[in-house]
Amino acid sequence: MLESAIYDCPYCGEEVETALDLSGGDQTYTEDCQVCCRPIVFTLQVHGDEWMLDVKREDDA
Repeated sequence: MLESAIYDCPYCGEEVETALDLSGGDQTYTEDCQVCCRPIVFTLQVHGDEWMLDVKREDDA
């Protein structure tokens, strides 16, 4: 199941939209910002129909 989420890049502060695959359950992965290309660590927690996304700088992880 795919969801879209909007987050603020922890480096450049730009608002960015990303797609989340909720079918994989809880996940931690790294993806580059679509604006400034710096690596962001995403932590996705899935609880039934609810989910929470946390983003932080790779050097803060």
